[in-house]
Amino acid sequence: MRRLTLEDMDRAAVVHRAAFDQALPKLVGLHTPSEDRWFYRERLFPTRQLWGAFETSDMVGVIAFGAGWIDQLYVLPSMQRRGIGSRLLGVAQREFDQLQLWTFQCNVAARRFYEAKGFVLVEETNGTRNEEQEPDALYRWRHGG
Repeated sequence: MRRLTLEDMDRAAVVHRAAFDQALPKLVGLHTPSEDRWFYRERLFPTRQLWGAFETSDMVGVIAFGAGWIDQLYVLPSMQRRGIGSRLLGVAQREFDQLQLWTFQCNVAARRFYEAKGFVLVEETNGTRNEEQEPDALYRWRHGG
């Protein structure tokens, strides 16, 4: 694992899209690959820490976090359930005593993952405040429980 550079953002966007589309097939096509690359380069990179997990030289996971929030955490579908997400999450947990994140209610695998890592459900919404208009869930984690 290592902190990502601007040159890594296109690969991070590919990991994001592959994992997002597999987890949320009804939202496939919401953004183009070009929009994903722009988002990582122009929105996330300047304001967040981004870390990547690698298998040899291939990026297989990415996390973006800052200011007590996890904004993105994605692992390629073929690499899931190998501890990669846990290691990426651990980077953010070492940086902050408290973290929050949003995930979609329908993403049961993500919800189970975060709950197993000590995140507690704070709120569920009907999705009117997110771009996807998808019901979501706010989770919070605090160091030491």
